[in-house]
Amino acid sequence: MALAKLEDYFPDWKEREALAEAMIPIIGRLYRQNVVTYCFGRALYNQSVMQIMKTHRYVRQLALNELSEFESYPILDALSQLDLGPSHIDVGKLAARYMEESKSGGLTPQQFVQRECVDVIGKHVPPLAQPQDVVLYGFGRIGRLLARLLIEKTGSGQQLRLRAIVVRKGKGDDLVKRASLLRRDSVHGSFQGTLRIDEENQCIIANGNVIRVIYASKPEEVDYTAYGIKNAIVIDNTGVARDAEKLSLHLKANGAARVILTAPGKGAMKDIVAGVNSHTVEPTDTILAAASCTTNAIVPVLKAMHDKFEVISGHMETVHSYTNDQNLIDNYHDKPRRGRAAPLNMVITETGASKAVAKLMPEMAGRLTGNAIRVPTPNVSLAILNMQLGRKVTVEEVNDFMRNCSLSSTLQRQIDFTMSPEVVSSDFVGNRHASIVDGGATIAKDDRCVLYVWYDNEFGYACQVVRIVQKWAGIKYPLVPEDSAELGF
Repeated sequence: MALAKLEDYFPDWKEREALAEAMIPIIGRLYRQNVVTYCFGRALYNQSVMQIMKTHRYVRQLALNELSEFESYPILDALSQLDLGPSHIDVGKLAARYMEESKSGGLTPQQFVQRECVDVIGKHVPPLAQPQDVVLYGFGRIGRLLARLLIEKTGSGQQLRLRAIVVRKGKGDDLVKRASLLRRDSVHGSFQGTLRIDEENQCIIANGNVIRVIYASKPEEVDYTAYGIKNAIVIDNTGVARDAEKLSLHLKANGAARVILTAPGKGAMKDIVAGVNSHTVEPTDTILAAASCTTNAIVPVLKAMHDKFEVISGHMETVHSYTNDQNLIDNYHDKPRRGRAAPLNMVITETGASKAVAKLMPEMAGRLTGNAIRVPTPNVSLAILNMQLGRKVTVEEVNDFMRNCSLSSTLQRQIDFTMSPEVVSSDFVGNRHASIVDGGATIAKDDRCVLYVWYDNEFGYACQVVRIVQKWAGIKYPLVPEDSAELGF
């Protein structure tokens, strides 16, 4: 009996694999119609068969339900038969809901999805009246990841359109080298698609997207209109200009309308963390900052914990991968300790993330301290949040709460959750969430709680930046079901 049961695994796998293969053309066809599909907040579009199957497996483990390709495929197939307008549809949540309803009989999958999608059937309103031009000012680590994301999310072309990158001209084959760095990445792997170089027109053509490479040394000297670019959102990822006065120079360039900084802003600038205070973004804003990667990682978790349990006080220690700001070997640096060789040392340094929390969450002013340690890894960092809460809690209570935040809260795109006892930093390379709570490491005793929060300080942060740009551009999709989180990947 036991042997017969074991022999069932392989046929079951092959059936589910076949269903995942059949999902891909449906998902792709819907995506080109601006119908974006998810499974409990995890993107299904542009995924391989194995990635789709792993997503289902992950959801079964985390959501503690029986969801598999057997349950999700009929829902997806039924969706494909509807005249759907632009929307974000969580197929996993619909399948789970249908599984629960079908226990008592009732609707077919077709009848169920027709009922659930009634508000988007036949509503062919594009997410934007016309595509939003985007320019990358700078093309370093974050800039190239932003380029990958913007190209990936082109969809039908009616959303964000990456039109140009602006850099200082380097020596030799500058265009070839820029394209090569976009094509290959030592941490994030190869570019998913095709790249072509047009030397005559100074363009990189990525998956059909024509991206001008503009050489300039000052933001105000660029005339974007000469390249057909209008009303552009400029993403300044150089980190050079940090205050409103210097960033406003971008707005003097013909064709530029707004600018966002991929770093904490100085002075009275709005710092925005997608999912936390992105509702404060106004169409009339012309300059925004996307805060730091560490701020983006800790604020969603702190907000969730504070709203649920009240954070009385706390200390944040971030164990951060080294960055380009440090030296490869010992050499002069204007900041303490950062001159020592990054690949060889742990380096104690400062972080402004704990202070930035108060800017985003005024109720946390004076409640949080913080410090940082740079370590010899190239990507993925860890924030340790040691908190005194407003009441006694248990490990199980905190973990259940954070798990639910990752599955069905308004912070679903920002907070991920894992209970695996074997994960390490490299397992989170490419994770699209701002933070991943490591439930296996959670500590709770009386009113004290310690959370260990991983984050891809490059890719996860770049996803957060794009979410802000989407919000700023006015991109808004109807959500099915309505409790799905907005603007995800």
